[in-house]
Formats: sequence, structure tokens, C-alpha cells
Amino acid sequence: MRKSYTPEFKTQVVLEVLKEEKTMNEIASAHGIHVNQIRQWRNAFLEQMPKVFEKGNKKVEKMKAEYEQIIESLYAEVGRLTTQLSWLKKIWN
Repeated sequence: MRKSYTPEFKTQVVLEVLKEEKTMNEIASAHGIHVNQIRQWRNAFLEQMPKVFEKGNKKVEKMKAEYEQIIESLYAEVGRLTTQLSWLKKIWN
């Protein structure tokens, strides 16, 4: 059976590696993990790092655009209803 590690644990181990205060072998021994596993985590971490600094996520940008479109249509509807209400008030007075 394979061991499963939390993302927080993996992050802690990778940060230890990046600090370079201990060798990767020392860190592996301390945590009871094979060096190759730590190397894989480090590589995955370094590959994903640039995404942290990207301007927004595509899904978030899409949701934001949809939200703004809904708000715009609601303001347009409020404007139409206000105009109709004003017109009806003039007719009945």
C-alpha cells in the first residue's frame, strides 16, 4: 500500500529542500521518504510556481465577465422599468 501525503506536508518538505540548509538525503531520511519522491515534489513545485503569479485564472475571468454582463443587463432592465413607470404616471395623472 502506498503512503499518501497531504499537500501541506509536501510543501513543507519542498520548502526545506529549497532552503538548502540540509541535503536532500538528510531531509529524506528525516521524513522517511525516498529521495526520488522529494525530487518529484520539488520539480512539480517549481513547474507550478509561475502560475501563482499569472494574472487571474481563466475560470475566474470567465465568471467575472458573466457577472458583469448580468449586472449590465439588470441595470438596463431597471432603466426600462423606470422609464415605463414614469410614462404610466404621466398618463394616469
